[in-house]
Amino acid sequence: MGVARVERAGGTGDNTPGAGGGVPGTGGGTPGTGGGVPGAGAAGAGASGGAGELRWGTAEEAGLSGRELEGMAADVRGFLGPSPVHPWCAGAVLLAGRGGTVALHRAMGWAVRWAAYDGATDTAVGLPPELRVPMTPDTVFDVASLTKLFTALLAVRQVERGTLELDRRAAAYLPEFGRAGKAGITVRQLLAHTSGLRAELPLYGAPNREGRLRMLWEEVPEDPPGSVYRYSDLNMIALHLLLERITGHGLETLLHDEITAPLGMHRTRFVPPLSWRAETAATEDARRPWARLDRGMVRGEVHDENAYAMGGVAGHAGIFSRARDLAVLARTLLNGGAYGSTRVLSPASVDLLLTDVNAAFPGHAHGLGFELDQRWYMGALSGPRTAGHTGFTGTSLVLDPEADAFLVLLANSVHPVRTWRSGSAPRTAAADRLARAIPVRPPAGTGPTAWFSGMTAPGGATLALPATGPDAARLDCLLWWDTVPATDPLVLEAAADGADWRPVPFRTAPLDGPGEERDHPDGTAAGWSGRRWHRLTAALPPAPAPSGRPHLRLRFRYATAARLVGRGAYVTGLRVLDGAGRTLFDETRPRDAARVAPTGWHRSAD
Repeated sequence: MGVARVERAGGTGDNTPGAGGGVPGTGGGTPGTGGGVPGAGAAGAGASGGAGELRWGTAEEAGLSGRELEGMAADVRGFLGPSPVHPWCAGAVLLAGRGGTVALHRAMGWAVRWAAYDGATDTAVGLPPELRVPMTPDTVFDVASLTKLFTALLAVRQVERGTLELDRRAAAYLPEFGRAGKAGITVRQLLAHTSGLRAELPLYGAPNREGRLRMLWEEVPEDPPGSVYRYSDLNMIALHLLLERITGHGLETLLHDEITAPLGMHRTRFVPPLSWRAETAATEDARRPWARLDRGMVRGEVHDENAYAMGGVAGHAGIFSRARDLAVLARTLLNGGAYGSTRVLSPASVDLLLTDVNAAFPGHAHGLGFELDQRWYMGALSGPRTAGHTGFTGTSLVLDPEADAFLVLLANSVHPVRTWRSGSAPRTAAADRLARAIPVRPPAGTGPTAWFSGMTAPGGATLALPATGPDAARLDCLLWWDTVPATDPLVLEAAADGADWRPVPFRTAPLDGPGEERDHPDGTAAGWSGRRWHRLTAALPPAPAPSGRPHLRLRFRYATAARLVGRGAYVTGLRVLDGAGRTLFDETRPRDAARVAPTGWHRSAD
């Protein structure tokens, strides 16, 4: 067994991508051989004895499927080509892990691929091969709106100190902000995007800082505070100004002193120095009309026009970082606010960041700064506590506390121009793969495998039991499900003589420990089950009068209706009993197991 390499984020990468024409190599694979045991969730200890410090190791050491991780890299690499017309991005860095182990850290494509964009012909002007810059695992990116997460962390640190109250009016700390109908907006509403403010203002059009601030002070909310959810950069800009007012320090100083320096995130900051430019991914050939300012090919300076106008330091955008540093941030949050011997937040503060405060606005689950349960980029990792954010430049961060897993995707998807990029397909593809890489082990005593529906079943997938006699009275089995609510149901059905399938009501109860028992009167299970095994019991409908042969058939049917899917369903321990409790069918008996008819389902050990 090799020696695990434990790192602070300031370590230097040891991977260099291949060169050559076309798309460069994949960045040298996973660094290090690893040898440690992944951390055990929030209490996981790293090799140095601290709170879950990261090490670079193997998929097996992280408790993940290496096959699925390699599939994740291949999926993302596919978006470097036509998607469907233009590449989704010029290049990307992908990092995934679980516990204290980073199991995949891969670079692909180009940090700088294009010299310019020709709007008249919708084509890019390519750089000569010798001038292109390949992506590396430690390429620095403009992370755009991931900046909002850092602003939220800094705000919650002030809450811990008692200098900031979430339910106090923001104008109590920043009186100028209270003008023009904004006096009732609270700090919590800024963090949850329920302030009622519009999405943005053209601050870049003002001639100076005073003019930009005047625009914000005089802005009238579009809706009463707390009445709507609307994602708004203005919320975080206001919070940025508030933090500077109550601390007496600039946001860039707060970021360094309170987060990045203590955690060793030495490639995370506002306004990167010129010396970083060679290792920074290019963004856009920013020119009107597709951009708001004429700046040419942007590299090493913030892409967002308002953040650029504010000197590169803003609460909504402006931070530059790399995958390695963001993994440290992810691990810190999953550790409950600590990394190694350094604590930057209390566990209670992390709960504030990752607990939904927007229950009144279904579909817009939000902690403080962090988005929650957003399947459009979190894919099958989605759940009530799954947290993260995206950035306009092509960046994203996803944390799955239930599985103690994390995913970083950094891409320069506005290179050479923002109009080439559409949707979040690479983000969901990567998240789906990581979800599938997290094992779902069959419960003890049920055998080495369980029946798995697969994650996608657009035409429907069925798991049918053999016909049983008229005495069949009850179905028992173990069930695990995680599907898209309302649209992707798992249905238990019964039919006489194999026709006229009808739903069978059932009841589920968590198998491992306390939890709520649930009735499923419509015979369906969909949505979030806590990623736990449940015991299913169902009273079966009476069979028709005996006719000399078995009559009743049972099946599970799973169907997916859209591109966004969940983790799917698992079934094991299938038994059919009569009214006296005698076993009529038991899948642990080889003869019975051979009579199960799967269509689209298959046996899976994970």
